Amino acid sequence: MEKARVFQKNIYFCFIHYAKAFDCVELNKLWQVLIDMGIPEHLICLLRNLYGGQEAEEPGQGLGRQGGAHAAASSSASGYCPSQGVAVFQDAAGGLRGRSHRLSGRRWPLRGCGARALGPKPAWPKMGKPLERARWASPPLRPSRRQPTNLRAGRGGGGGRRGPPQPEPSGTMGRVEEPPSALLQDPLSSALLGAAGLLLALALWGLLGRRPPRGLPPGPKPWPLVGNFAFAVLPHFLGRRLLRAVGQPYPYEDAAPGRGSPRPLSVHLLLTKLAKAYGSIFSFFVGSRPTIILSDFEAVRDALVLQADVFSDRPTLPIVTLISEEKGVIFAHYGPVWKKQRKFSHSTLRHFGLGKLSLEPAILEEFRFMKNEILKHGEKQFNPFPIISNAASNIICSMALGRRFDYDDVEFKTMLSLMSKGLELSLNMYVILVNICPWLYYLPFGPFRELRRLVLDIKAFLEKIIVQHRENLDAQNPRDFIDMYLIQVDEEKKTNSKTSFDEDYLLFIIGDLFVAGTDTTTNTILWCLLYLSLHPQVQAKVQEEIESVIGRARDPSLADKAEMPFTEAAIMEVQRMAVVVPLSVPRMASETTVLQGYTIPKGTVVFCNLWSVHRDPRIWKNPDDFYPERFLDENGRLLKTETFIPFGTGKRVCMGEQLAKMEVFLVLTSLLQHFTLVFPEDLKKPSMEGRFGLTLAPFPFNLIALKR
Repeated sequence: MEKARVFQKNIYFCFIHYAKAFDCVELNKLWQVLIDMGIPEHLICLLRNLYGGQEAEEPGQGLGRQGGAHAAASSSASGYCPSQGVAVFQDAAGGLRGRSHRLSGRRWPLRGCGARALGPKPAWPKMGKPLERARWASPPLRPSRRQPTNLRAGRGGGGGRRGPPQPEPSGTMGRVEEPPSALLQDPLSSALLGAAGLLLALALWGLLGRRPPRGLPPGPKPWPLVGNFAFAVLPHFLGRRLLRAVGQPYPYEDAAPGRGSPRPLSVHLLLTKLAKAYGSIFSFFVGSRPTIILSDFEAVRDALVLQADVFSDRPTLPIVTLISEEKGVIFAHYGPVWKKQRKFSHSTLRHFGLGKLSLEPAILEEFRFMKNEILKHGEKQFNPFPIISNAASNIICSMALGRRFDYDDVEFKTMLSLMSKGLELSLNMYVILVNICPWLYYLPFGPFRELRRLVLDIKAFLEKIIVQHRENLDAQNPRDFIDMYLIQVDEEKKTNSKTSFDEDYLLFIIGDLFVAGTDTTTNTILWCLLYLSLHPQVQAKVQEEIESVIGRARDPSLADKAEMPFTEAAIMEVQRMAVVVPLSVPRMASETTVLQGYTIPKGTVVFCNLWSVHRDPRIWKNPDDFYPERFLDENGRLLKTETFIPFGTGKRVCMGEQLAKMEVFLVLTSLLQHFTLVFPEDLKKPSMEGRFGLTLAPFPFNLIALKR
């Protein structure tokens, strides 16, 4: 019994600090999110009363006839009380109240916590001491609708005339400790502590919930509620020892002595490391939801090709739903709507040159702007990121938006920066916790606030462009993808009022095109520049081939590609070494199936670790070495390798694959035709692991472009 009371007190201690961090957000949204998560109503009622209780009672007081009526009225004041299977809990500071509540057929005692003295500032109780010896002195977090009072002591009745307030006890029972100010002043630490409190409050639900399905692939044993993401809510000094001791994932590498905090380990590297321990197909849990990782080519092929209909859907993940609303062509669910939207998008982009020679002049024209920007730096080192990003984005803009942007356009540069940062944040270790506790997305600080702002700013930019197209639309002379889509919207609405074609859906398709057509291509070209500058002998061979096939008098053409096998092999080797979408886009099993002897339940999230696939030593000899010749036969001709799948495979292969191949080939050959790329000797070589996000970008680096 004493342990139960300590547990109750610790729950309240953590939850009250979570609630303070969350106070600026509408709490009704929190309760709805908890309901959507499937948390039982009686636990939501308990938490709501923890946050906004109104009345207090003396120790040992139960709920009789009048007490039950009083509690019901108090619950009504706080605005939420499920009607079945729950006693009402009320307290002036939000404590646990009631005689018992029913959970899974058992009765759990939840006795009173004693009278609470309301002080002028929060108190910090000692953790782990019985409730009778540690007192709270916290004011209500929200204004009460009635003044808190002390009820008459005694068991049974709970009603009757209310007496005067009890005097403050002396000695140990009345002593409180001040909170450590550093912890309270750090909002992220406070919020994480509060999140831990909420997880504790829901522990009974997690422990008594469903066990993991039988037949799942092996993997680290999950913890209640957090699954295998305990490292995200534990401090480093505790997580390093505790998680490693029990075999849980710990995505940090110990820093060298005196070098500060541990260095984060990229997610794709962590999953590759786990595959060595558990096999090419293994499982881990995001909260209570199983996730399957496919780490070799055979597993990926068996799932995405041989069982394509089962593994073509997208998962319903809170982070995906909150950002994309499950619309567009990348994250939309597999079904008739997605098929119709993708078919229209692909055919329209082909009309404007996707995968055709007609797009070649637009790419070469953009290279001229890129070349002029590079020439401005002379023989000085420069950052190639903004130049390459502007060029790649302008190519997709010419098809989707019907225009290109100047490299100095502030709004355009801001948009590209936001998009790149958003892709990186979407798989941030703390942001992933949104898939366990969706309400974290609304926290007003840290990566959560930053991600929300990025999403709103990107949407505002795209909405502005769509409005401009609607105002100037000429149905007889469509200029670009947006015009064609708006015409399709008008046609569909004439015959089908419930059509999926609308301007809201168009916004997410345009966003997908920017992601698929800008960030992936930009990062591929940047990786090519970095690898070729670090391997000058490979760069020299590519330039020799350019000289022999193209020369310097004319521009490169896609028709030259077949006669330049070494250049193509060098590009493929860069794509193998630095897969720009290392975990692909997540899939979901649309029905229960069996994969290589393991049971994959319906609704399971599936990730394909393409980084691991392209570093498999069974397929690639010396996989960590940069060696383009691995893609050539003994006669120097290009080999078509089945296991080379940087763009994924199956029915949902990347729609921008052809565009990316065209851009990378034409831009790279044009660059090496006019420049020799040199990595500055005075700079340290950047880590080749890359910055992990939805796409894998290289760490910042500078280059020197010497004019040939």
